[in-house]
Amino acid sequence: MSVTSKQPVHHTDDHIGLEIEVAGEHLTLLPQRAIFWSAAKTLFIADTHWGKGATFREAAIPIPGGTMQKDLALLTMLLRQTQAERLVVLGDLVHARQGKSNAVIIAVDSWRDQHQQLAIDLIQGNHDSHAGSLPAEWRIAVHDAPLITGPFALQHYPDPHPIHYVLAGHLHPAIRLQGPARESLRLPCFHATSGVLTLPAFCSFAGAAIVTPAADDRVYAIADETVFLCEFAAR
Repeated sequence: MSVTSKQPVHHTDDHIGLEIEVAGEHLTLLPQRAIFWSAAKTLFIADTHWGKGATFREAAIPIPGGTMQKDLALLTMLLRQTQAERLVVLGDLVHARQGKSNAVIIAVDSWRDQHQQLAIDLIQGNHDSHAGSLPAEWRIAVHDAPLITGPFALQHYPDPHPIHYVLAGHLHPAIRLQGPARESLRLPCFHATSGVLTLPAFCSFAGAAIVTPAADDRVYAIADETVFLCEFAAR
């Protein structure tokens, strides 16, 4: 199945997404590292890693707080702007068992109370499987992969599916762009192959893996609150 770029979408005055066609459906790639499927009123994100900072602090690593709260505020903004009725997290919702501190639980409880009508599905990722069960108050349905929704196989790992086009996370993809003066810039990106579209990590406190695209791949980078298709020869 191919991925076809359509047109820029002005998500807000300052944020420009990009509409693409995948498996006969129109998806909007958002600069906030999310995908909106308007026909299904569904927002996709991956690798939120809630409690990652708390996990580091539990290990006596002095990481400043507030990153998860900023991510939750960003997610609230996206949900309000898109009017999504369903949120799908493509794995690694929670970073680790140690990250489910009282502060983290209280923060997510408060956020969930703001979105009581929102349906939330989690495709279990490798971090989720080690983090243990989620608080019942979060009202998140947990699924093993793949979860088939329309033409899509929703997974954590970006492995091809024999029938359906895959939406996945796990790799935290980024692209390194090099300028004429040999300066380089690393940008988070959406990486599309013939059968898989991998989302960048939604977590603002997450590492990234540089992708080396094949000739038929498409890389949609995020810069200056805009999503754009990278044009370059395969390396």
